[in-house]
Amino acid sequence: MLFRSVRRIVAEVDALPADRRREIAGLAYVLARVARADLVTSPEEIAAIERAVAEAGRLTEAQAVLVVAIAREQGDLSGGTEDYLVTRELARLATREERERILRMAFAIGAADDEIDAAESAELDRIGRAHV
Repeated sequence: MLFRSVRRIVAEVDALPADRRREIAGLAYVLARVARADLVTSPEEIAAIERAVAEAGRLTEAQAVLVVAIAREQGDLSGGTEDYLVTRELARLATREERERILRMAFAIGAADDEIDAAESAELDRIGRAHV
């Protein structure tokens, strides 16, 4: 049953236009990048990312959970250069207002556990310099 549910969620997300899927995936990846900057992704940070992705992408909770899980996994596997490439692509796709909203979301993720430590602050700075 669960496997069928996951396939249905994937199909629903897959039904979105390709550019919209790229934006949602990029957003989830960048927000997860902030959360993993200090090498500890708290449950509060994960929940905040899922809420932000659901709202921004107009996704169901289940869809947002899946997208965020995939983004976190990819970030854990790739990181480094991929962080830069995904962030630049998201910046390219977004309007100025959207980029400002993404940065506000990224700061909220960093503060989801009630503090932004030095590693998260440095990651937020790198994201901001990538013109997000």
